Amino acid sequence: MIRLALLSGVACLLCACQTTAPKAPKVALPAAFEAPAASATLTPAQLDRWWLLFNDPQLNALEDEAFRYSPDARTAEARVIEAKATRDSQTAQTFPTGNLAGNATHQVAYNVGSATDSLFPIGGVTDTQTANFNVSWELDLFGRLAQARRIANADLTEALFDIEGTRASLAASVADNYFQARGYAIQLQDARETARIQTELERVATRKANLGLGASSDADRVAGDLSQAQAQVETLEAQMHVAQRQLLILVGRAVDPTASLPLDAEVEDPPATPAAVPGDLLARRPDIRESEARLRVQIGTGRLRHLAIFPTFTLLPGLGLSRTTEPGVGFIPPATLIPQEQTTSLGLWSLGVGVNVPVLDIPQLLADAKAEDARTKQAAIAYEKTVQTAFGEAESALVSLGADERAATLLKDGEVRAHRASKSAARRYAMGLDDITAALSAEQSWRTTRSALTAERVQALRQAVQTYKALGGGWAYAALSSRTR
Repeated sequence: MIRLALLSGVACLLCACQTTAPKAPKVALPAAFEAPAASATLTPAQLDRWWLLFNDPQLNALEDEAFRYSPDARTAEARVIEAKATRDSQTAQTFPTGNLAGNATHQVAYNVGSATDSLFPIGGVTDTQTANFNVSWELDLFGRLAQARRIANADLTEALFDIEGTRASLAASVADNYFQARGYAIQLQDARETARIQTELERVATRKANLGLGASSDADRVAGDLSQAQAQVETLEAQMHVAQRQLLILVGRAVDPTASLPLDAEVEDPPATPAAVPGDLLARRPDIRESEARLRVQIGTGRLRHLAIFPTFTLLPGLGLSRTTEPGVGFIPPATLIPQEQTTSLGLWSLGVGVNVPVLDIPQLLADAKAEDARTKQAAIAYEKTVQTAFGEAESALVSLGADERAATLLKDGEVRAHRASKSAARRYAMGLDDITAALSAEQSWRTTRSALTAERVQALRQAVQTYKALGGGWAYAALSSRTR
């Protein structure tokens, strides 16, 4: 016993010497983004449901459908249940364990070979009933079980943040596909108008060529432009159909006809650029919070590996009941022996203590602990990378959103001017001061500028969606954060 105690002390000393505290990850961020000045301050609740800022009832309805019926959302709900049940199972393993066991037998024996002796009866009926309740209770002298419970809670936190990240991505995907589909609807409308203009130009050019007032090559050139416009219409119709189908899949209506998802051929400007501080990303981004929880799990696992070298002490209490009825011999004074059943009932309890010292396993356990320390360093580096990537995504999104907003403003001015020129050409044509070719060309120039403006507006809307996602919007930040503290 003295040698065992000395070996235990040496093992504890080796464990203490090998344990090294992990370095704190480097996650310091700048005080501000290198991006255009923001014009709107959002509350956490507004950022949680950022799609409401677009004031688009159809988008709001699609987001609600997606969170209720989409395969991703329903899978996330099942994963939440799984994660909580897994945590409860892992936690339950750290508490005392034991089973209540019972047994009952009925045995009938027959004498088939020897003579019957009343003093020693042979054969008969024997009934036995037993019940035992044995418990194993590991004493947490070194904090192993408490550490295992902390790891289980951190595992749950990591899973919940991963699930919330899935939901945030779902919200962004629905909005992005919605604005993309509406952009296709606008481009399709403009392409049809362009085809109409090209048809009129081709008719005028052909008529002029037939009357000898123009070259036939002009008609051929316009006919080539018309074929391109018609091909563009076909392409956009297919792209819009694909976008509508993808959107229906995202919201859980994959088999519905695309006609059940009508889209307006117009878009509005995106909401004002949100104000953001880089440091908020550490709390707002679900992927950062997930990586942080993963680091905590790894740190806890490393500590558990070091604690594995310490001895394990286990209490082994037990309770038991036993009742046996079997053939026996009864005595009637003064000297009569008769066969008689005998019943024996016993109650028992026991209390034991077990100790396990991993003496010969110490080299392996130390190697396992060293490998776990290396995994902890990798988790810390991965956490740093996640923070840096999130910062880069957020700043890039803000910069791109600002550029798209400025480009849309410039194109808006150009579209107003082109529209004014088109209306002026139409008036000159109506007054007989110009021919239809000039009027149609002016209208085509206006529609080309309008298409560019529409494309830029759609791009700005889609970039706004990516900006809100990059800033950590789209999930129940306040609710989940309060549950995981």
